[in-house]
Amino acid sequence: MDLREIYQNIEKYLNQEITVKGWIRRHRKQKEFGFIDFSDGTCFKHMQVVYDKETKDFNKIDALKHGSAICVIGTLIKSEGAGQDYEIKAKSITLEGDCSDDYPLQPKQHSREFLREIGYLRPRANLFQAVFRVRSIAAMAIHTYFQEKGYVYLHAPLITASDCEGAGEMFQVTTLDLDRVASSGKVDYSKDFFGKHAALTVSGQLQGETFAMAFKNIYTFGPTFRAENSNTKTHASEFWMIEPEMAFCDLQGLMDIEEDMLKFVVRYVLDHAKDEMEFFDKFVENGLLEKLNKLVNSKFTRISHEDVITILKKADMKWEFQPEYGEDIAKEHEKYITEYFDGPVFITDWPKDIKAFYMKQNPDGKTVAAVDLEVPGAGELMGGSQREEDYDKLISRMKEMKVPTEDMQWYLNLRRFGGCVHSGFGMGFERLLIYLTGVENIRDVIPYPRTPGNCEF
Repeated sequence: MDLREIYQNIEKYLNQEITVKGWIRRHRKQKEFGFIDFSDGTCFKHMQVVYDKETKDFNKIDALKHGSAICVIGTLIKSEGAGQDYEIKAKSITLEGDCSDDYPLQPKQHSREFLREIGYLRPRANLFQAVFRVRSIAAMAIHTYFQEKGYVYLHAPLITASDCEGAGEMFQVTTLDLDRVASSGKVDYSKDFFGKHAALTVSGQLQGETFAMAFKNIYTFGPTFRAENSNTKTHASEFWMIEPEMAFCDLQGLMDIEEDMLKFVVRYVLDHAKDEMEFFDKFVENGLLEKLNKLVNSKFTRISHEDVITILKKADMKWEFQPEYGEDIAKEHEKYITEYFDGPVFITDWPKDIKAFYMKQNPDGKTVAAVDLEVPGAGELMGGSQREEDYDKLISRMKEMKVPTEDMQWYLNLRRFGGCVHSGFGMGFERLLIYLTGVENIRDVIPYPRTPGNCEF
């Protein structure tokens, strides 16, 4: 029996003898009795276990250490003490697995930096019990949304020869002896495992487009990799991406889907992780629940990049980075624009010179049908576009941006073999979790973060 089942059926088990197995999170000992803060990991709530001199093997129980695994047999009763509604009056407590005295996760306040150093133990801490349960629930929400809409789930390849973003920030995959390559001074990729240069994927988008041309609506949800030497709170070298691709869908339809999906996921998490979300609201980000509920009930603003720059230029603000037409916007601009509209904002029609080669070129010749979603308190959460379906325009754009076309003929052929208007977007899963939990560092919402100089566990 587990705590999740007990809490879901509390009246059924009240005043009944039950057996639970889990871990001691805290042990308070008195001369004649003791209290154990017990958790089995099946739900966020703990259970207090009370024992006294009448409990079998009192002295052995009294010696149990923090962190030990135990089996408790006892009666579930209403608690008369403060801090909990129910408790287990123990009949017997037996040791399942002892814990040594040098156990690092003692019952005291630990910094998040310290907990990263013991990443194999931090899932036992309350904060990370909440974070990783919400991560699991949010993942289920994403799958539920797309599956209920009839999307096909594509497992895009993790090893690829295509650089979707064209930035070159890819981890190389090779079986070549690098010491021998270094001594020879040249690389012969024909001798490598795949017979060509291969790397870990930065995006499943290109492969996603091929499946959208067969199944109409698809989504990918999996790990992606960026060899970007960045040490910010929002960057990691390995992270998860959600990337839907939809055939017969233009930019306006894309924004409809983005808004609908985000609201569904947020609502799902609020409904299925109530204890965890209340914990975040109380101990991590005051006002989190209000922020998320407001998003669910809001109408997202849609505005062009040019109009955003006009608003920013007219604002009575001293900018660190001056907003300019034709250029990207900074974090301070994202914050201002969401506050200006008091809610999420879709910024559309971006300057083509700062966007990727595959985006649909607008008739003005200056912009592309791209969209970024900015949300209050987090900035950019999603980025997407209508894809360029015109073969000649795509070829021209690739040459203009010096993107090699030889190895991309398969992608270009999608425009020759029954192509159509289609769109897609990407959302970093960890960015979503930062927004959902209020935990501001990406290293604390992914189980084992991979960042520059860090590949532990």
